[in-house]
Amino acid sequence: MPRYTIVVDAMLLLVRDGQVLLAQRQGTGYADSWWNVPSGHLEEGETIDQAVIREAREEIGITLRPGQVRFVHMCHFRNPEGHARMGAFFEARTWEGEPYNAEPHKCARIGWFPFDRLPDMTYPYTAAGVAEYARGSAYAAVGWSVTQQVR
Repeated sequence: MPRYTIVVDAMLLLVRDGQVLLAQRQGTGYADSWWNVPSGHLEEGETIDQAVIREAREEIGITLRPGQVRFVHMCHFRNPEGHARMGAFFEARTWEGEPYNAEPHKCARIGWFPFDRLPDMTYPYTAAGVAEYARGSAYAAVGWSVTQQVR
């Protein structure tokens, strides 16, 4: 039997003044019009913290150093179609540069939102990770039935 594989996402929680930065996706063919944190998949040969630093530079034009990111949450998400993803959320409270939409062909706009007032169209995986982070939870399984989870 082949081994189970899963998409692993590096997710950035850029935090300023009690708010988190979100980007509204467009033109990607995946979750377009939905809000998400700056994020992306791991590339061959990089660690997940390196991926979040790279994605910050590519998507919102800021520079993060390894000491500026801190792992804060892991979300194992399963969508209604049964496809699963694993998201490692990293928090950054300091960085170099001012965030801007560095990928307008993939992103309609960016904006800062209070943790408890995310836009209605925040992707469920992202909304769950942000909510769990705000609660101080290190792990959540979202979209799995209770019988599939060990508590």
